[in-house]
Amino acid sequence: MNKKINRIAVMTSGGDSPGMNAAIRAVVRASVYHNLECYGIYRGYQGMIDDSFIELNARSVKNIINKGGTFLKSARSKDFMTKEGRQKAYDNLRAHGIDALVVIGGDGTFTGATIFGKEFNFPVVGVPGTIDNDINGTDFTIGYDTALNTVVEAIDKIRDTANSHDRLFLIEVMGRDAGDIALNSGIGAGAEEILIPEEDMGIERLIESLHRSKASGKTSSIIVVAEGDQIGKNITKLADDIREELPSYDVKVTVLGHIQRGGSPSCYDRVLASRLGVAAVDAIVEGKSHIMVGISHKEVVQVPFDIAINGKKKIDEQLIRVADIVSL
Repeated sequence: MNKKINRIAVMTSGGDSPGMNAAIRAVVRASVYHNLECYGIYRGYQGMIDDSFIELNARSVKNIINKGGTFLKSARSKDFMTKEGRQKAYDNLRAHGIDALVVIGGDGTFTGATIFGKEFNFPVVGVPGTIDNDINGTDFTIGYDTALNTVVEAIDKIRDTANSHDRLFLIEVMGRDAGDIALNSGIGAGAEEILIPEEDMGIERLIESLHRSKASGKTSSIIVVAEGDQIGKNITKLADDIREELPSYDVKVTVLGHIQRGGSPSCYDRVLASRLGVAAVDAIVEGKSHIMVGISHKEVVQVPFDIAINGKKKIDEQLIRVADIVSL
């Protein structure tokens, strides 16, 4: 990419995550630092098609670093999946004089950015914003740390009731394809069992484990279940199976749902978002495109979209071992 960049745009897409506002703020202020003009696009790719652009400056993004969600809003766009929709989006970008684009989101956002960038030879840089932490090439995604803290706080409160009434609680957390939230929050909150998509524990092993817990004197238990766990049943059916096998347990189900996405971002997420937002603009100034900026071993890295999207992020096997040991 050799064309001089004068004006960039930033948008958020897909599911919201705490820290997205901090990332937008960093992109805008890094643009000002590099003497670039910056525009925001409301409602992601759909807003690009609908021509929902707003000019931003350093003061436009004051007092948002501590806010959850995204002030630019987010949406999923079926229109952007069509050639006609992408053409309209490109025409609107050019009409506003936009030379490059920063997209903040997850794998779906990066997939759209890859197609669009290659289709129109348009410079695009991605910033990973998703609570699932399921993007390959970065140790952490924006919003993940905040979600973990939210989940642990909720489980701590549920445990008070579990202990008071000698109950077994199944707690479902987000993670359709990745078990990072379940595994880390389960260890942090002292769960007896953790069910994740990457490991097929099986109902028989789970029941056997609960039998051992009962025999060892445990009168209450917490099982953290990622929504995509491999036992293959929804959490309500899983609870029914446990009641059938272990009638002595008083089994309750709690689905944390979208409370995991909301709330003020943690300090870690604010710092991470600030680092990656600045890194995204730096990458554009350097002439880079079709990449994601991420964090690896505390250093900012640049990862091609193809690797970020198609690479398989591995679960930490050491953490699985730790979970098994400390749950005895």
